[in-house]
Amino acid sequence: MNRLVDDIAADWAIRRDAGALDAAEAVELDAWLAEDPRRAGALLRAEAMLALATRAIGLPGASAPDNGTGREHETPAQRSDRWMARPFGRRLLLGGGAGALAASVAGVLFLGPASGVEIETAIGEVRRVPLADGSTAAINTDSRLRVAINDKFRRIELDQGEAFFEVAHDKARPFTVAAGRVRVRAVGTAFSVRRRGDGAEILVTEGVVETWVDGYEGSKTRIAAGGRSFVSERPAPIEVAAAPQQIDRALAWRSGELALNGESLGYAVAELNRYNGRKVEVVGDDLAGEPLVGYFRTGDPETFAEAAASLTGARVETEGAVIRIRR
Repeated sequence: MNRLVDDIAADWAIRRDAGALDAAEAVELDAWLAEDPRRAGALLRAEAMLALATRAIGLPGASAPDNGTGREHETPAQRSDRWMARPFGRRLLLGGGAGALAASVAGVLFLGPASGVEIETAIGEVRRVPLADGSTAAINTDSRLRVAINDKFRRIELDQGEAFFEVAHDKARPFTVAAGRVRVRAVGTAFSVRRRGDGAEILVTEGVVETWVDGYEGSKTRIAAGGRSFVSERPAPIEVAAAPQQIDRALAWRSGELALNGESLGYAVAELNRYNGRKVEVVGDDLAGEPLVGYFRTGDPETFAEAAASLTGARVETEGAVIRIRR
């Protein structure tokens, strides 16, 4: 995503945060988003970082009253205007887009390196956490893990969900992730682990990892960058496939996107439902098997359903908290 797109996304995030867009602005935003599906992800990132900065720094949107200044009754739009009028506020978002914002508030968002702690994300939440050894973990929706780092080892226990790790190089302390009985070990690399049923899916984007099942250390298997594997907790040969493009799509959740290139509608709905309390259902196996191509926002099930219905010649029905797609 180039800097220009991030800057524009940041500007739209500010304008939307300041209040509802008028009709002309809404049309302009829709047209901008329609030109490139990746722009929705850039806007989502900018809005997420703006919300986090607002909450962390305590500027517009802060719940504490501004006693004695007459600002305790300000509307969110007024607070936003006041904040963005400050050189600090405008520089934070527009002096380099969402990426600069992330760096600017990192010291506030990351309240200290994680070590010997449990980290949990809610449904729809994606969190980036620095670890005590200099590594980082991007933790996907509805996930829970425990971190233990000392002068002898670095160990992560992934109880549920998915996480992507960028591991600081340290030969003296191999970095190990335990997902059930599945083990993944790296020294300095980048990879993700996702718990699935009776095993774990492993995707490697940089370097090499070693994986095995606890109790079967003799069957350790190496996975290099661009490789992926599902490792079953039951003893079985570990097969590795080279799939760099599939890995890139599978990790699009880090920027708030669901990337599809021929995957079925049923698969897409199952993935999307991980991020939302409002669920999407597909009626009929034939419809569920229809292939989809495109980028979709993980936090917007309504827009996804409308787009999927349009692409497959189906229609959308809404009933309470359920969105159904049917022929």
